[in-house]
Amino acid sequence: MHKLKIGVLMGGMTIEKEVSFNSGRTVCDHLHTNNFEVIPIFQSFSGELYILPIKFLHRGKISDFEHRLKKEAKKICWDDLKSLVSFVYLAIHGRYAEDGTVQGMLEILNIPYLGSDVFTSAMSMDKIKQRDFLKLSKINIPKAIIINPEEVINFEKYKNNILEKLKLNKLSNLDLVIKPHKEGSSLGISCIKNFSNSKTNINLLKNSLTKACFIYPDKAQAVLVEEKILGLEFSCIVIEDLETNKSIALPPTEIELEKDTNIFDYEQKYMPGRAQKHTPARCSIENLELIKQTCIKTKEVLNISTIARVDGFLTKDNKVVIIDPNTLSGMSPNTFIFLQAAEIGLSHTDLINHLIYTDLKRKNLLTNLNKNNKKLLNKNNKIKIIVLLGGNSNEKEISLESGRNIIYKLSPEKYSVIPIFINKNFELFKISQKLLVRNKTSEIEENLNLKNKILWSNLPKICDFVFIGLHGGNGENGAIQGALESLKIPYNGPGIFASSLCIDKFKTNKFLTQHNFETPKNYLLSKKNWPDQDIIKQNKLINLIIKNLNFPVIIKPVDDGCSVFVEKINNIKDLSLNINKLFKFKNNILIEEYISGIELTIGVIGNKNPIALPPSQSVVTKDILSMAEKFLPGSGENLTPAPLDKNILLLAQETVKNAYKAIGCSGYSRIDCFYQDSKISPTKKDRIVIIEVNTLPALTPATCLFHQAAEINISPMELIDLIVTLGLLKHNNKFFNKENYSKKNIVPANLIAGTIFNNFNKKQILLDIIESDLELHQ
Repeated sequence: MHKLKIGVLMGGMTIEKEVSFNSGRTVCDHLHTNNFEVIPIFQSFSGELYILPIKFLHRGKISDFEHRLKKEAKKICWDDLKSLVSFVYLAIHGRYAEDGTVQGMLEILNIPYLGSDVFTSAMSMDKIKQRDFLKLSKINIPKAIIINPEEVINFEKYKNNILEKLKLNKLSNLDLVIKPHKEGSSLGISCIKNFSNSKTNINLLKNSLTKACFIYPDKAQAVLVEEKILGLEFSCIVIEDLETNKSIALPPTEIELEKDTNIFDYEQKYMPGRAQKHTPARCSIENLELIKQTCIKTKEVLNISTIARVDGFLTKDNKVVIIDPNTLSGMSPNTFIFLQAAEIGLSHTDLINHLIYTDLKRKNLLTNLNKNNKKLLNKNNKIKIIVLLGGNSNEKEISLESGRNIIYKLSPEKYSVIPIFINKNFELFKISQKLLVRNKTSEIEENLNLKNKILWSNLPKICDFVFIGLHGGNGENGAIQGALESLKIPYNGPGIFASSLCIDKFKTNKFLTQHNFETPKNYLLSKKNWPDQDIIKQNKLINLIIKNLNFPVIIKPVDDGCSVFVEKINNIKDLSLNINKLFKFKNNILIEEYISGIELTIGVIGNKNPIALPPSQSVVTKDILSMAEKFLPGSGENLTPAPLDKNILLLAQETVKNAYKAIGCSGYSRIDCFYQDSKISPTKKDRIVIIEVNTLPALTPATCLFHQAAEINISPMELIDLIVTLGLLKHNNKFFNKENYSKKNIVPANLIAGTIFNNFNKKQILLDIIESDLELHQ
């Protein structure tokens, strides 16, 4: 059957480029590959187009790879698209993307694309013009005034006119929202509480107007100042029925802002575990229907095609006020569209492909495509995998992101996957797709059904393999590994000893030091030995500690990850304050010498014959790599491979590989370390200082493990497959025997994607990793 070539356009000349990149990656991951050939297309901020190599697709930030595009990606021009793709999935957001610009280019080239036409896009992106259309159709919108760029630039000159406009439009003494009129993702938005003509408020207004006006570089734009609507904030996705073409509103999501915040800002939108998102919204059935019908009307009034995301408020007097209709929606894995689709039983894959089929039908391109995509699979031949996610550690939100991503990247051709959520009491619950896509673990926990509770002892009856998507606590300290060993269930990653050792940073450092690896000098401080409430004794103990370490030092929990509670300290006072703060949550604290140098993180894969992946350099803006830099789209930076001399990279890889083997790790792990050259190294020689061994590192969509594997041509799905294979091999699983594998194909028949490993070097790499394990099963 002929495959349609789908170009997924991402990035763009927009300040929302990071959100766009995340969206494009999600779309690429979920397109029906038996119907479509997926071609990732990246547009740089300067406007250049590239066919994006797969090894860049799962990076966390555009700057991680943008500097390499000219050498390692195929540059194309707009005219080339006609011969490369049959349809373009627009995953770009904001200016030059949702405003009719790219739609105009694709119209000129006669290339079909997803979503609304030029006029609808241009009008809907302009928050000023869309207001006129909504007013004409008697759709409620906030009161507002428009401030043009000249008024912002010359604020002092026009200040009185602006204040008079606010008064005439009855916006004085209200909470005000100030926003640019042509941007999205809450960028450039501010809120002023209870605005009055006080000097403080006028300064806030000036600063907020300037921020909104100039949020896009070198493009001054008009600014909307509107009343902040009070009530239930919602976002509602409207799609179309494939058969009837009628608009269908998905169950709207209620947004519960974090305490002491006034707007749904960028971090609350995109940082895992931030804000509460309730789907469906917590209101009466009548009001839910009112919201849905108003959003459908908004879509149709603006003539939006295929998909609309409509944001608004339900007021206390049961009126629906629309604040922002959008012609496209963000597609990051836990965004509104997937939360709402899950409520009606649609997976990420179902929803993304439905949108494409909707436009293909409109453009008469469904010929020879199996729109239902019902491929018969023999479920009896599939390996049944449970993916554990959630838990009760400080890293549970990242576990949710990892577990969800693992589920999406386990090949449906080979695996039957069961998502299992672990609650705060470490009980097991089978969860549905609509719970899986929730934004926070607390949202899942609130909606668990006792009927779906599973006993630990029953796991062998329902699965062949457990993929641990947990981080920290009992998920990573050997406890769950011991439980699965007791149940004789194979699992991913290191075993009991390595897990229980590496969860304790102090013991790990001691162990590695004994095996002649370089580690930071450190001091383990126990809560019971800390002179609480006695500052003199505290300072005396700190002086004793610092005598051996010297400032600055690093303070951290001995048994947490993801940069939780980690601080760089420069003096006795701050150290004392942080120790007291940390002892409210932890019983043991590690105080460590500060290691200067280049921070590296390196994945290691394998059982008996591991390999170290190409190292990544972690670029830190402050003293410590933060949670946001690790997981917020557009924050943080990883350079893969690290820009170091080849011999240094080899030294780092060899060091961490040997540490991995010394500890007895298996499957995969990630080792964090510093490189010090001879000028700053106390040994006067180049050295690698190991900071931490992560036995179950994050497998979120943009984790550095995927970057590093991609450098040797292993895709994320292939890496997940390999991790499963190594787990099965380690536990001498029934799937491996003389009849059931072929060394020529690297892996057991019908198990791992050996048939898609079409790169000889990649095949050799994978064979090197698992060959010694395979020999045990001959």
